[in-house]
Amino acid sequence: MPTANISLPFSKMHGLGNDFVIIDAVSRPVSLSPEQIRYLADRHTGIGCDQLLLVEPATDASADFRYRIFNADGSEAGQCGNGARCFARFVREHGLTTKDQLVLETRGGLLRTQLLDGNLVTVDMGPPRLDPAAIPFVTDQPGPAYTLDVDGEHIEINAVSMGNPHAVLRVDDVTRAPVEQLGPRLERDRRFPEGVNVGFMEIEDRAHIRLRVFERGAGETLACGTGACAAVVAGQLRGLLDQRVAVELPGGKLFIEWEGGGASVAMTGPAKLVFEGSIAL
Repeated sequence: MPTANISLPFSKMHGLGNDFVIIDAVSRPVSLSPEQIRYLADRHTGIGCDQLLLVEPATDASADFRYRIFNADGSEAGQCGNGARCFARFVREHGLTTKDQLVLETRGGLLRTQLLDGNLVTVDMGPPRLDPAAIPFVTDQPGPAYTLDVDGEHIEINAVSMGNPHAVLRVDDVTRAPVEQLGPRLERDRRFPEGVNVGFMEIEDRAHIRLRVFERGAGETLACGTGACAAVVAGQLRGLLDQRVAVELPGGKLFIEWEGGGASVAMTGPAKLVFEGSIAL
């Protein structure tokens, strides 16, 4: 367990600008307090990241590793698709595995990843969860679309869980979407007991969307893998998108595939190393 004056090795990685500090807790045990996580995530006094990822030994016999995700505010998240791609590359390049295909244990369920050429990684994100109780989302409206009254403003959303909760709104122009105003209001809305990530989706055509995501505990990020998956699911449920969709985020492009129903959502995108080092705690 890190204490004062302990040097903690780390890697800084990103997936389309969604950046992570990744720490190997397999080679030696690591336990971080919320205060320490906030320090590491701070862009002025620490390393700086949207999320901190811990690589731990699996507790599930069917998994290769346990994948833990902590937001910049110190809270633990259930899922992170961009992080999963970086995680898969990290464990391979640090000699923790020789496999190209991995099963990762997360709070949101099991994830399967496959390393491809060119720093690309495909992540099997599992099927989307649409039952309000599983998201969780409190409503008495029939789905899959819901109308919310937010401070007197009526907003239509799709509610989707990809191991973490998402509210997806369709907008005409994502560059002018009220992300900073509406994102925090919905993130803490009482109808989402565990908070929610808020996606603002502009549909270019049936195979191309533009997306911005306000992530709970982190604010707007340059890319959100689970948010991209949730947006494509929402667009398909509305009959507006095809099975394979290019999702253009501020940090770059992801490719999302979903056959509908109980099928898994597949996400493909890059994972890149920024730098490595150690920091005193």
